[in-house]
Amino acid sequence: MLYHAYELTHAAMGPIRSAARASSDALRNPFFPFASSLPARTTAAACDMFVNATRRYAKPEFGIEETEIAGVSVPVVEDVVLQKPFCNLIHFRRDSAVAKARNDPRVLIVAPMSGHFATLVRGTVEAMLPDHEVYLTDWADARDAPLSAGRFDLADYTDYIREFSRFLAAGGERAAIMAVCQPGVPCLAAASLMAEDDEAARPASLILMGSPIDTRINETEPNKLAQKHSLATFEKNVIVTVPWPNQGFLRRVYPGFLQLSGFMSMNYERHVDAHIDQFHHLVRGDGDPAAAHRAFYDEYLAVMDLTAEFYLDTIEQVFQEHALALGAFRHRQRKVRPEAIRDIALMTVEGEHDDITGRGQTEAALALCPNLSEAKKCAYVQAGVGHYGVFHGSRFRAHIQPKIRDFIRANRATIQG
Repeated sequence: MLYHAYELTHAAMGPIRSAARASSDALRNPFFPFASSLPARTTAAACDMFVNATRRYAKPEFGIEETEIAGVSVPVVEDVVLQKPFCNLIHFRRDSAVAKARNDPRVLIVAPMSGHFATLVRGTVEAMLPDHEVYLTDWADARDAPLSAGRFDLADYTDYIREFSRFLAAGGERAAIMAVCQPGVPCLAAASLMAEDDEAARPASLILMGSPIDTRINETEPNKLAQKHSLATFEKNVIVTVPWPNQGFLRRVYPGFLQLSGFMSMNYERHVDAHIDQFHHLVRGDGDPAAAHRAFYDEYLAVMDLTAEFYLDTIEQVFQEHALALGAFRHRQRKVRPEAIRDIALMTVEGEHDDITGRGQTEAALALCPNLSEAKKCAYVQAGVGHYGVFHGSRFRAHIQPKIRDFIRANRATIQG
């Protein structure tokens, strides 16, 4: 009933939301004689805040139309090159002869499937585009996946990564894979399986960014929460059924609005302060700060549902059993052996102040690959950033991205015979 209550509340607020929107427009109308007065500006700002607090945030657009290569502006075309029931593989194609002539390495950015849409890594894509052919996993909202699409669990996620790696290697060169946060475990598992099978299309390099490889190290609040409750408790309290008339009617999911509430509660005071500041910006008519606030929260408040089986698998195997770190991780009854990795270069990236994936949790992946030479291993910690700073923002662009770029280039590898 939780999901039904959420939908009913949203629908019930519709008329009030429409009235608030109309009131805001009327109070700002230049023909309204008191539009510039403090009471009118304050009331209009309050109406705007109400509308933004109660409306549903749709999946944002990537909106990446161009990039710059060697000082030349190049158009970017967003192509869906592979469609799966729970994910589209997107190629941000640089549409110019200049880009094609460079023969830049292919990189697969695996976006987190943790409640937000893949557009959350828009900044990562933009930073990588000047030097790479960028592909991205655009995960589907489980609420929109009909029951006929079947299940999607952690094993399916791993299989998707393997399939995408093979697809990218069709050009004759093994791809690089960048796992942003949560995908670190299935990406390392996929690389391990492909290495053990000596697949020609195995990735040339794997970059794990703020990934929960071993959550026993420097436990954070999300790690402690997962340990505190049994899997049955999670299933009973946060797994719900998608209501009609959504396409995923009757699918069991972990709803995005619950994940969002968890994210918000971790930094509650910061979010409250940001909205208070936004109210003052609206009253004063400060366009730039208000627009920046809206752009951030249009992204942050747009959430997607996860399939119940994927969510519960992740809680159990990653956060409770630490299966990969303890050598007990299995993929469809087959043991996953990171020690099979011998020629897939491995880089870990962590943030000094990461409060979601603690320091050392990602770097633990390096010790799981004892047969990989030290020359193909790299551990990097970025000073002064939290979790999101690992893959987005000024320090990512200035410091982290160049190191990833150089690491990928130093470990390029072609398909062998």
